[in-house]
Amino acid sequence: MTFDLSSLVPAPEEHFFLPNSVVENLERIAMLSQRHPVNVLVAGKQGCGKSTLVKQFAARNRRPLATFQIGILSEPGQLFGEHRLKDGETYYQQFLFPQAIQTPGCVIHLEEINRPEHPKALNMLFSVLAEDRKVWLDELGLIRVADGVVFMATLNEGEEFVGTELLDAALRDRFYVTAMDYLPVDVETKVLHYKTGIPEAEALTIVNVANKLRSNSKDPMVVSTRHTLMIAEMVAVGASIEDAFVYSLQAGRDLLESILLSLHVQLGKKDARTETGYQIY
Repeated sequence: MTFDLSSLVPAPEEHFFLPNSVVENLERIAMLSQRHPVNVLVAGKQGCGKSTLVKQFAARNRRPLATFQIGILSEPGQLFGEHRLKDGETYYQQFLFPQAIQTPGCVIHLEEINRPEHPKALNMLFSVLAEDRKVWLDELGLIRVADGVVFMATLNEGEEFVGTELLDAALRDRFYVTAMDYLPVDVETKVLHYKTGIPEAEALTIVNVANKLRSNSKDPMVVSTRHTLMIAEMVAVGASIEDAFVYSLQAGRDLLESILLSLHVQLGKKDARTETGYQIY
């Protein structure tokens, strides 16, 4: 079975900010891909735009994007296809991956590349990411990576990410690396304002509270841009900033109240612990 990959060109994401240096490097990657296939590893904290960067690269360069969840792989070759049983007979079902890597200019997103069910499941990738860019499968024959293909792998690294593995050094060595991090205060404020429509003052308060939590010396908390967007969306539909944080993060109300007061933000609400009104939901 074949798919029309031309329909997989994504629409560009609005209000997606990147450092100038990263944008310039992505432009270089696009130029390099005109010479030969290229591999890019996008690393960083969760919720900081890694997957969106891959999508935006495909959209800006009008390339089809095919995303593959590495976390579901349990054996080598599983990306390419698998043997199945029908009417008592075994047949080989080819998947999208071999067609995608043979499509000129396609962007191949290897999502969470360090989270396979079994580390050896990545072994077949070594061949398509190496200089010769080809792999042999008995079921499909010789598969060559097409001109202009860009492999973009994303990963979260660190002890806090359950189920992840250290990426094999020989595999990592095949990639250019782009690191993603928290946005600067003014940029993150604009993102929240543009995407949710809340006033810039409220967006700035959300970002400032998030940065206080991120930099807490005793117990720093990962508050991604995905989180601050969730919080801003709650505020946009009437939640207080404090409540939006409470219901979006595992953060105590006392801590949030102290941060808000330190930022000279008036809470202007009753303590939820003394509220007496209830209703059937």
